[in-house]
Amino acid sequence: MTDQAHRVVLAARPQGEATLDDLRHEAFDPPAPGDGEVALRTIWLSLDPYMRGRMDDAKSYAKPVSLGEVMTGQTVGEVTASNHPDFAPGDIATGMTGWTSHAVMPGDELRKLDPSRAPVQAALGVLGMPGLTAWVGVNDILEAQSGQTLLISAATGAVGTVAGQVAKAKGCRVVGVAGGPEKCDFATSELGYDACIDHHANADGRAMAEAIAKVAPDGVDGYFENVGGKTLAGAIQNMNDFGRIAICGMVAWYGGQNLDQGPMGPVLWRNMLTRKLTARGFIIFDHWHRFPDFLDEVAPMVADGRVSYRESVTEGLEYAPKAFLDMLKGGNFGKTLVRVGADP
Repeated sequence: MTDQAHRVVLAARPQGEATLDDLRHEAFDPPAPGDGEVALRTIWLSLDPYMRGRMDDAKSYAKPVSLGEVMTGQTVGEVTASNHPDFAPGDIATGMTGWTSHAVMPGDELRKLDPSRAPVQAALGVLGMPGLTAWVGVNDILEAQSGQTLLISAATGAVGTVAGQVAKAKGCRVVGVAGGPEKCDFATSELGYDACIDHHANADGRAMAEAIAKVAPDGVDGYFENVGGKTLAGAIQNMNDFGRIAICGMVAWYGGQNLDQGPMGPVLWRNMLTRKLTARGFIIFDHWHRFPDFLDEVAPMVADGRVSYRESVTEGLEYAPKAFLDMLKGGNFGKTLVRVGADP
């Protein structure tokens, strides 16, 4: 099947935790590009936690994937044919083509990449949507200032990796939360985190609160929320007065798991009230106008090594479903990518 066009579609709505049976790998015949359209051969596919929400038929900030429809996702691909003046065969472009080896897209919905600036897959991670999410969260939502203490959950994921380094560059003291000693060592030794807490070693919110207090004895001024669950339960008890929380994700609760691990409603609201906290959810599509400013600041930092990153790569689109489910359980290390085709 991998020698012809193939894709992964939503086969069923998950009933709780998503499973391999909810996704189907199939062959198809890609259409020819029409007027203003571009045909692409996928090189890289990005896997991201938000995709789990798109599998449910529930009201959200974006419409769900329909049954039988290609799973949504951003890719980097090579242009194979073009009826758009801005693209020619051989160009490398990125867009929301989904979990598919071949796609046809309106040229106006694609962005051309310059392979000489950075590896092209960086447009899906450190120099793409996750990197922008981290940068906006630290700068615009948390309004981080030099000397403050920031706590960042999923510290070695695609977003946390950049958030921690951006915060350090601003002069913050940065504490991460990650899963396992290897990830925590990477956070402190490679990413520059001042400390990292292994959430596997802390069974519940009380233990997390104690662990956070130990490495952040002066409290937390800003919390970058990616996970929910016991990490939120621990973080909320360590927030300083007038602290800020950037709500980016809640992967611990996707699929209905771990609902007993978060802070009880009265505990959450009491801390919000008595500590005079501000919590703001943000969806990166509302902040896309900040992309040029983000690139101007972060791209040079990536180029000269001031910003490091790591990738978890799965070879072959047919293995994307398993890689996706593993990622939702914390099995990834850094940005989760699928290599779908050869990189020219």
